[in-house]
Amino acid sequence: MPGQRAPAPAPFGPGAAAALLAGVVWVQGLASLPGPALVLAWSFCGLRLWCSATRWRWLGAGLVGVGLACAHGAHSLSLRLPDALSGTELRLRGYVTGLPEAGEHARRFAFTVETGEGPAAALAGRRLQLGWYVRPGESLPAIQAGSRWQLTVRLRPPRGVLNPGGFDLERRALERRLAATGYVVEGQRRGPPATLQVLDRRREALSAAISEAVPDARARFVQALALGDTRGLVDHDWAVLRATGLTHLIAISGFHVGLVAGFGALLGQGLWRLLPFLARRWPRPLGTAVLALALSLAYTALAGFALPTVRTALMIAVVVLARLLRRPQGNGQSLALATIAVLLADPLAVLSPGFWLSYLGVAWLLWCLPAGPGQGWWRPFVGAQAVAMLGLLPVGAWFFSQASLPAPLVNLVGIPWISLGVVPLALLGLLLHPLHESAAALAWQAAATLMHWLWLGLEWVAGWPAALAWLPEPAPASLVLALAGAFWLLLPRGVPGKPLAALLFLPLLWPAMDRPGPGEADLLMVDVGQGLSLVVLTQRHVLLYDAGPAPPRGMDFGEAAVLPALRALGVRHLHALVISHGDNDHAGGVDAVRAGLPVGRIIAPAAWARPGMQACLAGQGWHWDGVEFTWLHPTPGFPYLRNDSSCVLRIEAAGQVALLPGDIGRHVEARLARLPARQVRSDVLVVPHHGSDTSSSLDFLAAVRPTLGLLPVGHHNRFGLPNQIVLDRYDRYGTPLLDSAASGAVRLRLGRSGVQVLERLRADRPRYWRDAPAGGTGYAIDPPQRHR
Repeated sequence: MPGQRAPAPAPFGPGAAAALLAGVVWVQGLASLPGPALVLAWSFCGLRLWCSATRWRWLGAGLVGVGLACAHGAHSLSLRLPDALSGTELRLRGYVTGLPEAGEHARRFAFTVETGEGPAAALAGRRLQLGWYVRPGESLPAIQAGSRWQLTVRLRPPRGVLNPGGFDLERRALERRLAATGYVVEGQRRGPPATLQVLDRRREALSAAISEAVPDARARFVQALALGDTRGLVDHDWAVLRATGLTHLIAISGFHVGLVAGFGALLGQGLWRLLPFLARRWPRPLGTAVLALALSLAYTALAGFALPTVRTALMIAVVVLARLLRRPQGNGQSLALATIAVLLADPLAVLSPGFWLSYLGVAWLLWCLPAGPGQGWWRPFVGAQAVAMLGLLPVGAWFFSQASLPAPLVNLVGIPWISLGVVPLALLGLLLHPLHESAAALAWQAAATLMHWLWLGLEWVAGWPAALAWLPEPAPASLVLALAGAFWLLLPRGVPGKPLAALLFLPLLWPAMDRPGPGEADLLMVDVGQGLSLVVLTQRHVLLYDAGPAPPRGMDFGEAAVLPALRALGVRHLHALVISHGDNDHAGGVDAVRAGLPVGRIIAPAAWARPGMQACLAGQGWHWDGVEFTWLHPTPGFPYLRNDSSCVLRIEAAGQVALLPGDIGRHVEARLARLPARQVRSDVLVVPHHGSDTSSSLDFLAAVRPTLGLLPVGHHNRFGLPNQIVLDRYDRYGTPLLDSAASGAVRLRLGRSGVQVLERLRADRPRYWRDAPAGGTGYAIDPPQRHR
């Protein structure tokens, strides 16, 4: 009636869930967290509004989301290792959490600290990620889930490299409440296994039983699907799964927990029909719901309470609780309650791609596929695949910068094959194992055989040249447009203009790339830790100077940092790859780059170059798109002397000059300093040898006179670089430095407006969980020009 107030929104309805989610997400974009007093004020006001029966309930839910996210974020940051303990030897006692991973010469495992000696006592109760390394020929310790150890360790706060399209280790550490990473110096086993880790010990025992029943490589899929144990999957397996779009199915996921809950519901239906007396004690719908929840919780425990499974189990628990309380609700209300439950339990779950893929997938399906009679079973199934493919494409492209082209067709076969064939057999083996080990082995072998048949087809599909499309790094606005396009396309039939909705996907799938104009060049110093990799882009060409390190017992930065950065820039082909010299910190990632992208020509020092490579020789050069490239070193006949044999490249674009000297030392610098000033004078200098005192001599700096220096260096590296003496030299000449340790990846442009700093990732994309010194550099003032 006129004048009546609109009814207040439901306290736990979709509106409250959306507002709570919006508040939590807003916090994740902050550069720093507000103080405790402000957080408490927001939380108190939010609770008052949320509990009031007014139309402002949604605002209250949003404020509660802000307060919760701030509190959890601050608590997670407070768990991190104090800087005073970083790099020192600490003695700890605790137990192994989860399933330890075994490598060729290493063990990697999560470790929960119980006690510590001296300053390490402050780490009690915190979770660490450790590696235990041995030399070739030495035996690795036997580390089991839940085992207790006394360890001497060296730790550092969680900190990774930061690049376009790359993995954010600090965000993952925040999400998982990880206090530190490090390695074991020495250790001894102490005491009985931890009681709290009985589930992990049971998972480890069952994984060993599967390996014994299926004594070949096929066991890895049964272990993954039955127990969430993906330790046996190698890089090739993940590459095949990405190319075919089945990554979400191969380990225990929320989908599988829902499937088990469905089996529980069917089992309950059967039991109540076979045993009518049960209905006199408990109505069949309630008993069926409880049995579905019980089985889903058991399966979640088998998965080690992985976050995707916990989220699904919470959703099922909410639905079951509503039934037990006799509160009927629709699908939208169930999803809203599950969202609220997950966010109240762990607001940092929004940092995980799995959160968005699972919830948006369910939301799309609930909205687009209402139940209706007379549809059969195949139409809803095919429709679900179409909705999932289209609705989740923007989210997948945003988080992973890739799209599997054959995924829709592969999922039509793969989902029923795995979920209705492989998974039930794997679970049947788990049920039979305590009763009859031989019968369990037969079930596991059947599951492995089924998966092997499917795998042969998946490998064939993954071998297609265009199976996996890598996408450039999208802008936030392009994600919003693509989601709007998906919403438009999934509207009911008869809505006009649907073909136009496809245009909204273009900014996400084919974004406009900021490439330099004719005669200009961009330089991207990739953050590869203690190493070097630098991308040079002209209008139509790409050169990669070095590819970062790939130590035998560490991360291959060519695969983990250089390739994602190139793909984020939209690079599909390298016209030239320069290997300045053969040391691992410069050449280690070359093989990964060559495997991931086609390379036109490879250039290296003549005395080191392998067959098929070209030599870099002083005086030679070429032109690309109005940009001049010239080699200044080594000279013809120069022997291979490792650092001093580095290919020194001079790049001139629009009157601006950049010098890339590799790791040359003082003797080579002295020769270069004697060259005519027009050859060696540069606006941008990549600091030689990462700021070591063996390089950056005063005579060399006096000849080059750089206005800006790029310093490739690892954060708190073991060499103590850059040397303070070297920093003083650059300061003497008034040369500001941008280092990769403090700035992350740095992108410059040599153009008609001079040298412009386009981006420093840590300073220009600040997040409260990232370590980003003020100004973006720890060694010098900001450069004089700034691109806006």
